[in-house]
Amino acid sequence: EDLPPPSMDTTTGGPPDEDRETAHPPAEDPPSAAPSARAVLGELKVSSVTPSSVQLHWTVPRGSFDSFMLQYRDAQGQPQALPIDGGSRSVTVPGLSPSQRYRFHLYGLQGRKRVYHTSTEAVTAATNLDELPMPSEELQPEEPQPKDLPVGSPLTETPSTRAVLGELRVSSVTSSSVQLHWSVPKGSFDSFMLQYRDAQGQPQALPIDGGSRSVTVPGLSPSQRYRFHLYGLRGRKKIDRASTDIVTEEPQPEDSKGKDPATDTTPSAAPQAQAVLGELKVSSVTPSSVQLQWSVPEGSFDSFMLQYRDAQGQPQALPVDGGSRSVVVP
Repeated sequence: EDLPPPSMDTTTGGPPDEDRETAHPPAEDPPSAAPSARAVLGELKVSSVTPSSVQLHWTVPRGSFDSFMLQYRDAQGQPQALPIDGGSRSVTVPGLSPSQRYRFHLYGLQGRKRVYHTSTEAVTAATNLDELPMPSEELQPEEPQPKDLPVGSPLTETPSTRAVLGELRVSSVTSSSVQLHWSVPKGSFDSFMLQYRDAQGQPQALPIDGGSRSVTVPGLSPSQRYRFHLYGLRGRKKIDRASTDIVTEEPQPEDSKGKDPATDTTPSAAPQAQAVLGELKVSSVTPSSVQLQWSVPEGSFDSFMLQYRDAQGQPQALPVDGGSRSVVVP
């Protein structure tokens, strides 16, 4: 039940057939194109695991790829494919089930051809508050150490590690998402972990790469108060923490009238701002996601906002960092 999807044409980035008894790369997807393409994928490794997500990272020791494709089967056995920008070296796979074994296949693509393949396996963590601590919703932001912080993860390690988290701030808020950013004024962290409770009170945890300084949290509910806790990790130990509260926006009245959510943005500010957006293009498409890319030929923007309607006709908005030039819509 953890095998990649059924066989497809290897020139389209489709998934391979695989023997259920082997964890080796599929025979019909050999990295035979690698010598001519001079691009090689390093080992696919697991950075961090939670009950609902896995963070993976990899290297490209030789050459380069135009893009990557991560493929796996979800807990129901359905094939999933996640397109990834060619400059990325890590990805977080959300929406997984607790205590489940998954096999991930990462493909390096040049154009639409898969020229290299590497795999790994991961087992998601159990839904256990001892393993995945969630700070109390009644915890006051000024309290120096949360009451339910797990044993072995004392915040008091900060002085010895010389790594400090700056303030956790809100970049932008919509009715269904929030973008957060932070700084690391001293030292460095191997990774970060963002924890919060969803609208139903269920704990959620999002692992974040140690080089990141911002994250977008999608799938929130309108007009809801959320408390986010960001932890800086060394290995698996939490050594510093920053928190913030937000309230998501109410749905915009004009959205219910069938109006395009982007129509009320006036381009009149563009001439004086001297910032121009290039064409919005589709990089890749799967049954459950789309990767978009764009350019900024002139000037710069503080941030971007991607708006669309989902399959049920509900408006969705995804804030994007101003330095980004691509986004995956899952």
